[in-house]
Amino acid sequence: MGTRTKEPKPDWLRIKLTTGDSYKEIKDMMRTKTLHTVCEEARCPNIYECWANRTATFMILGDICTRACRFCAVKTGLPTELDLQEPERVAEAAEQMGLRHCVVTSVARDDLKDGGASIFAATIHAIRARMPLCSVEVLIPDFLGDEASLRIVMDAKPDILNHNIETVERLSDRVRAKAKYSRSLELLRRAKEMQPQIPTKSSIMLGVGETIEEVHQAMDDLRAVDVDILTLGQYLQPSSTHLNVERYVHPDEFAELKIVGKSKGFSSVESAPLVRSSYHAHEQVKTAAAAAAGAKG
Repeated sequence: MGTRTKEPKPDWLRIKLTTGDSYKEIKDMMRTKTLHTVCEEARCPNIYECWANRTATFMILGDICTRACRFCAVKTGLPTELDLQEPERVAEAAEQMGLRHCVVTSVARDDLKDGGASIFAATIHAIRARMPLCSVEVLIPDFLGDEASLRIVMDAKPDILNHNIETVERLSDRVRAKAKYSRSLELLRRAKEMQPQIPTKSSIMLGVGETIEEVHQAMDDLRAVDVDILTLGQYLQPSSTHLNVERYVHPDEFAELKIVGKSKGFSSVESAPLVRSSYHAHEQVKTAAAAAAGAKG
């Protein structure tokens, strides 16, 4: 870890600021319902675009993570409470926003016996009870590899199960705290085994020192456990205490990686500098469903 990046941020990473009525309305709603979004907590570069389009990724289980990954801006420490009413408040907010696709993620809660899996399941059920036609995607932690916790989530039948490997195998221990590359792949394998009809998804950030060959291998590793959807984006250093950006990857390279990903069999690949795990998530549901229908046909 260092104090600054070695090269200035390129023009293609300039963020368009759009803070219209929808953005302000969503921000006020989150405050009123004491909800958190990963959009804010992780300082997502797409927050202005997504909130202006009335889409947001809810972050449940509080805003304090029990891990301290070297790329992530979310606060770390020891959480002090578990809010059992949170699922209903998330569902209320999703209903007020009129969402057709709802993404739910969380901090890592290694202090809880099930890692928060039961709250994920309750949130899925609460959203479905209010909005039967709204698809639900969950971006889950690894639950320290606990199969029973994963089963709780899969039994709630989210429309997409997302778990990010974040980086290539060689860099995983350096970039992530406690998480293991092999354990993440095993989680994704088990998820597909438990509910074969549910699309699985993962994400890789570029610019932390990986080679293109290693990215190709990570794609192969994900396809080996039947992951359907892949997102690729540029790592941006959230503060001087986080990992340095080793390289800003040109948009043309991202475009080439999208072609490679599609050739390897992913049903959907989002690949561009500002892409994050939930970016255009609503479109990926349709693509995955179409791919599944095609495979059956």
